Amino acid sequence: MAKEINKKIKLQIPAGKATPAPPVGTVLGPVGINLQEFCTKYNDATKDRMGDILPVEITVYDDRSFDFVIKTPPTPFLIKKMAGVNKGSAKGSSEIIGKLTKQQIEEIAKIKMPDLNCYNLEEAVKIVSGTAKNMGIEINE
Repeated sequence: MAKEINKKIKLQIPAGKATPAPPVGTVLGPVGINLQEFCTKYNDATKDRMGDILPVEITVYDDRSFDFVIKTPPTPFLIKKMAGVNKGSAKGSSEIIGKLTKQQIEEIAKIKMPDLNCYNLEEAVKIVSGTAKNMGIEINE
């Protein structure tokens, strides 16, 4: 017999740095899962990507067991990391704060492909380019 799903929770946690303290503890504590067990499993699964912020989707079952799926880092996080800026432009595309090449945009699109709602790399590049432009990042040849 299959386990019955009680709840699905989405969080963004720095890779390898999950602790039972807030924000993880305040979200997962009321659901009743073992916080230390989750943190240990998450940290072991993400220790190779230290420094990245990773979205995780946690499925909690009726018997208080859980599964989790780690997604790719958010597109703005990857763009900021690649462009070497701390935050996006406050004025959107009208204020240029950084530059990326088409090759760098394509690299980000390849990383994001599993989580994007598209069928090929060309469409993924368009999605990432739009996000970059709205953040004030100029795209060069």
